[in-house]
Amino acid sequence: MDALTELEFFSILVKAGSLSAAARELDLTPPAISKRLAQLEARLGVRLLNRTTRHISVTSEGAVYLNHARRILRDIQEMEQEVLNSRSLPKGLLRVNATLGFGRTYIAPTISAFIRQYPDMEVQLNLSVAPQNIAEGDIDVGIRFGLPPDSNIIARKIMPNRRFICASPLYLKKFPAPVIPSDLAKHNCIVLRQDETACGLWRFRHGDTTDTVKVKGALSSNDGEVVLNWALEGHGILMRAEWDIAKYLRSGRLVRLLSDYNLPSADIYAVYPERHYLSTKVRVFIDFLAARFSEQKPAAMLSDAQTTEENTDTDAAASE
Repeated sequence: MDALTELEFFSILVKAGSLSAAARELDLTPPAISKRLAQLEARLGVRLLNRTTRHISVTSEGAVYLNHARRILRDIQEMEQEVLNSRSLPKGLLRVNATLGFGRTYIAPTISAFIRQYPDMEVQLNLSVAPQNIAEGDIDVGIRFGLPPDSNIIARKIMPNRRFICASPLYLKKFPAPVIPSDLAKHNCIVLRQDETACGLWRFRHGDTTDTVKVKGALSSNDGEVVLNWALEGHGILMRAEWDIAKYLRSGRLVRLLSDYNLPSADIYAVYPERHYLSTKVRVFIDFLAARFSEQKPAAMLSDAQTTEENTDTDAAASE
């Protein structure tokens, strides 16, 4: 038990990033943290951390200890979870990560309904601009747009989600609507920067033909709400996911462009590490999420009939 406590202590200490931060998390004084670390290093006979008053860094020996500590703690957590799987209702802490806009609009209300149905659950929702790496063990379920590239991650499709090219009538009064994708090179395009991908490359598919256009413009941001507002204010042409812009297409504040061309989809997936495959709390939450979106389609999504009607209206607006 003492060895297990040391593993937990060291893992928390490294994650906290400083002795003072670890002291606050463990409800101890910084001298007590320093003493406990010194005792651990003395027992092992190696230096695990380099530390200053404000910062700590892991030594090579500390990195080895940390990697094994995290693996052992995960194994223990999985063992306990398997025991809990015999329960009919999920119980324990569930850590969920989602992007800012979608997380606020859809995931947070879903968690609210989930916790009412499963009161023994505790859910931590972390919203971030870029998706967090769930393979490192700090996240149980991530909500992602598009399939993850990591083969160690399991993905379940929750909701279809198309991407559209659009602009406001304010912009289209000043500039003619593009007719083919290459026309975008002549336009002021608003670019959403995400991760480290080539965000200024927009890919279109028309039948068997694929066309990639390098777009540019005066405005770009890593925040989806910011670029959307710029498009609504008439600053340029935007590529955005359906869930984010459908209500503006319906209201006429945005006009869909190049509707004969398809863009790579942004289908929404619940992803989780392979080690959680048998986790009851993860399985029940994802089932709940899928059922909620299936039974109560988010209001921001367009039906196929609405899309057909909107395409006709767009063609007419672009020709005016």
